[in-house]
Amino acid sequence: MAEGNKTVTAYEEALDALSSLITKRSRADKSNNGDRFELLSDYLKILDLDVAISQLKVIHVAGTKGKGSTCTFTESILRNCGFRTGLFTSPHLIDVRERFRLDGDDISEDKFLAYFWWCYDRLKEKATEDIPMPSYFRFLALLAFKIFTAEQIDVAILEVGLGGRFDATNVVQKPVVCGISSLGYDHMEILGNTLGEIAGEKAGIFKYGVPAFTVPQPDEAMRVLEENASKLDVPLQVVPPLDASLLNGLKLGLEGEHQYMNAGLAVALSSTWLQRTSQLGINYLDTTSPLPEQFIKGLTMANLQGRAQIVPDRYTNSETSGDLVFYLDGAHSPESMEICARWFSLAIKEENQQETFDFQPPNSSGSSNGLPQRQHDGKIRKNSAQILLFNCMSVRDPQLLLPSLMKTCARHGVYFKKALFVPNASVYNKVGSHALPPTETQIDLSWQFALQRVWENLMLGDKVEAKNTDNASEDVKDYTELSARSCENSAVFSSLPLAIKWLRDSVQQNQSLRFQVLVTGSLHLIGDVLKIVKK
Repeated sequence: MAEGNKTVTAYEEALDALSSLITKRSRADKSNNGDRFELLSDYLKILDLDVAISQLKVIHVAGTKGKGSTCTFTESILRNCGFRTGLFTSPHLIDVRERFRLDGDDISEDKFLAYFWWCYDRLKEKATEDIPMPSYFRFLALLAFKIFTAEQIDVAILEVGLGGRFDATNVVQKPVVCGISSLGYDHMEILGNTLGEIAGEKAGIFKYGVPAFTVPQPDEAMRVLEENASKLDVPLQVVPPLDASLLNGLKLGLEGEHQYMNAGLAVALSSTWLQRTSQLGINYLDTTSPLPEQFIKGLTMANLQGRAQIVPDRYTNSETSGDLVFYLDGAHSPESMEICARWFSLAIKEENQQETFDFQPPNSSGSSNGLPQRQHDGKIRKNSAQILLFNCMSVRDPQLLLPSLMKTCARHGVYFKKALFVPNASVYNKVGSHALPPTETQIDLSWQFALQRVWENLMLGDKVEAKNTDNASEDVKDYTELSARSCENSAVFSSLPLAIKWLRDSVQQNQSLRFQVLVTGSLHLIGDVLKIVKK
């Protein structure tokens, strides 16, 4: 099939059809009838899934922070216990197939296409004014149910997309076990303005008599969870963070101290699933005894893109230029921003200490000839500079996100040389890599300018503290020609590729420079960076 001069593949054709289901600019927009929760039972009947879905052995997880990581750990544990797993998560970073994982791998293109058109064509054929085509996320959840039932998996791990009570995944009537990860303030335009209201929406996944687990929560949130659990005779237990000593000296597969909280929840969910489905061969309910070998393997081999992920840029050659390393974390709430900042600070300190350890000057007099200094292995010693690459959705409050990030980094002695603000490259109403971003003349940068103003005001307030801590600042050249607006501490670029180009040009021109770039604020931004860096 041709689109202009370009041939559109069968996969891209499916993504175009999927894109047609994106009908709104914001999740708070209630104008789409295909978003009505009560229609889900109609959709299941049209797809002949109403009976099949009741036979899935489901682990259902909601939460503000950590639900994706919890689901990832849980899937990895049960896969390593020998079960066929299906994992449904959101959002995807690069390819929509990431949302559907079978036995730990993204669903293949062939299988995706077969199941996609099977669902899409039936729903399209039966669509009426009263029962229109489902909205984008509703369709993806229905597609997940089709995939998991057809593939005859042993366990389905479902991550709630948004909230809980009215989420498409909540059409499951009898999960085996439910989990609530850490709660905080996010999507308040939909879920409510207090932690209690948010907790009430998340607790909407509780089902009568089905055991549920959560992690330590703020008092207001915990009270609401307990009230909701009590009404439904749900045995609700609070799980402590996993004791690191149970891993026999190994590290969790996902980076960051906060992951021990998510791992503890995953262990409880996995153990309870094993117990309730009569899988008696492998069990772990006594938190004082050693973890089963399969659990340790699952926890230490779990992987999840875009969460505390370190990706060196392949485009730059560290032998002939400086280093460019991206530190990617999709944090987008004040609490997760603080966790992200702590992880970034500790990660770069570890890397920079290793660099210092590796560098052993031949004499104490140092180099006085002004030439780049070399390590004992002949490599150039690098001066590191920390750069922030940031964007967030306009429903987020940068007055909460950016101070949390800056202050936490400062407490660890980390100060950003520059902050770069960019629009997301992804087109909101298009799925797939062939969806081109708008031309630069069409891009509205008013939100990025607003983010820049917040950052510059923060830097003015912290001017005494935010001083240069090494001699890398002289290597950070001006880039007014590439940027839409440059200030003393920041710049707005009209596109992500332009910002990446400036970063690459800077390190290409200076062998003694290492840019450590924290990319955060939006999982969409993380995905866009990965698309460029991993090409």
